[in-house]
Amino acid sequence: MARNLLVMLGLLAGCYGFNFVMAEFIEVVYVDYINLCGLAIILAVGLNVINGLAGQFSLGHAGFMSVGAFAGAYASIMLTYGVIESGPLSFVSMGSFLLCLALSGLSAAAVGALVGAPTLRLKGDYLAIATLGFAEITRIVLTAQDAIGGPTGLKRIPKMPLLPGSEKWDGGTSTFWIYAFVCLVILLSVNLQRSTFGRALICVRENELAAETMGVRASRMKIMAFVYGAFFAGIAGCLYAHYQHSVRPDDFTTVRSIEVVVMLVLGGLGSLTGAVVGAVIVTLLPQFLRPLEESLGLSGLSMVVYAALLLLMMLFRPQGIFGQRELSLKLLRRLVPGGGKESRP
Repeated sequence: MARNLLVMLGLLAGCYGFNFVMAEFIEVVYVDYINLCGLAIILAVGLNVINGLAGQFSLGHAGFMSVGAFAGAYASIMLTYGVIESGPLSFVSMGSFLLCLALSGLSAAAVGALVGAPTLRLKGDYLAIATLGFAEITRIVLTAQDAIGGPTGLKRIPKMPLLPGSEKWDGGTSTFWIYAFVCLVILLSVNLQRSTFGRALICVRENELAAETMGVRASRMKIMAFVYGAFFAGIAGCLYAHYQHSVRPDDFTTVRSIEVVVMLVLGGLGSLTGAVVGAVIVTLLPQFLRPLEESLGLSGLSMVVYAALLLLMMLFRPQGIFGQRELSLKLLRRLVPGGGKESRP
């Protein structure tokens, strides 16, 4: 416990320095790409516990994200301005922001438990259809709520709180907060995979009947996996809302849920490293293909190339980049020519 706390404090210090470098030396457009990668990593690592470790096929992550986004954004606006319609953007206080994050995560986690409980008997495609329906129902319900702006959503959401000494930074402290939670979700997920709970999830994924025979309560494991993934999806939604300063129900369509699943499949289902790498690739690839599309004057070329690359990946590497393995020094030695050979006396 103490070791994890020290590691987290060191990572927070690194995020603080990283935020300073980003704000001072990197162009705004690239800062935006990096921050979007951070949000995608939080989503992918959380969903990896549901789809990768527990072996469930959920397509409702956008629904959990939307619940967290609107819960956190509404609370932040009310705590900062007192009314929905407000003036110029302001910074939310540190205490209010942390409260909004907690509210976002807990709200999404509660919804995750409600979704997970009745869908335990479903598997594979049937579970995917059920969670997909949940995400669409959530989006429609949010669209119909006039209290949160209806189809136009919430606007003028306060900025993330500044840190001491960061007032002069043009980029604010968005990068710090986003990557602080990237570090948190990765650290927690690493410990979860190595824990008894994580091994029980893997056991349920491999053979649910055998897991039940060995005393593992598969139903309980599945619900807890949904709660874990939904909690961090809600956190990502709150961070997204404060980063964009506005949020609409149409920001959380089926496409977003599918994108997160593609991140996992591309990196390797069940691999934490694969979730991180897949999130970065899926987020950045369309951004870097768009200039090619503009230079050639072919509308839609970026999406065609993007889809073709994913198709080739699935044909020649269906298990994903990492499969179910994690990046380690041993794996790196294998990738280096001659690095995996053992020296003989």
